[in-house]
Amino acid sequence: MKPITLDDVSVGIRELPALPAVVLQLLESFDNDRVDTTELGRKISQDQALVAKVLRVANSSFYGMQGRVASMQDAIVVLGFRSVRTLVVAAAVTGSFPSTNREWFDQQAFWKHSLAVGLAARTFADALGINTDHAFTAGLLHDIGRQVLVTCFPDHYKAVVEARRTRDCFSIEAEQAVLGFDHTQVGAALAARWKFAPAIGEAVRLHHNVSGKDAPPTAALIHLADVTAHVLDLTGDPAALVPSLDAASWNRFGVGWPEYKRRLATIEDQHRSASLLLAA
Repeated sequence: MKPITLDDVSVGIRELPALPAVVLQLLESFDNDRVDTTELGRKISQDQALVAKVLRVANSSFYGMQGRVASMQDAIVVLGFRSVRTLVVAAAVTGSFPSTNREWFDQQAFWKHSLAVGLAARTFADALGINTDHAFTAGLLHDIGRQVLVTCFPDHYKAVVEARRTRDCFSIEAEQAVLGFDHTQVGAALAARWKFAPAIGEAVRLHHNVSGKDAPPTAALIHLADVTAHVLDLTGDPAALVPSLDAASWNRFGVGWPEYKRRLATIEDQHRSASLLLAA
């Protein structure tokens, strides 16, 4: 099997489908409070697959609407534009890769973990003064490089999975040993290609490398959220290893253990409903 390089990965990323145009507009609105929500709602409504996923979650226990949300405009009025925007971006990202039934890669578990990290990041964002939309999106994308490699270079990533199993190590260590690079670099490249905010791409690239007090705050947040999601084990993966928690990242969080545990229950409750985004 011929080795691959990051240049090969860049070519593979360019061949992946682009995000829907309306999602790109939503990303641009993250830092803009003066947006035409009616027009964006109309454009979202034209993508029935996105609408179906968003309404499924909107009418779940996540929001307690109990079937009151029948359209995208209803969702914007009842839930607020920011909540709908987050759901649409999450639905678009999780639906952007073809489904796979490879026995060595559980795609559903991958996305469930990604959602868990996004929800944890959003739950903790206030303590670090980070935009909650950016926090959720960075958490959702934190491991997206793995999905890129599975999609574009399945034989190479199968070798990574086998190396991880044989060595009983973290995925990032197996990637570096087999490929010479890792999913954080790939994920950051995809985030740039999809025009996510630079802080999101930086968090994706650095969430495994946050030691020290000078790490970017969003990267430290995603590291904390990633550890939290592994501790909660919301995917039920018996082979998953829990990363070590960086002490400096925890200290920056500045929330005591009782408050942290209280927020864990919130993440678990939200995850059950958010996972409805993964249904066909």
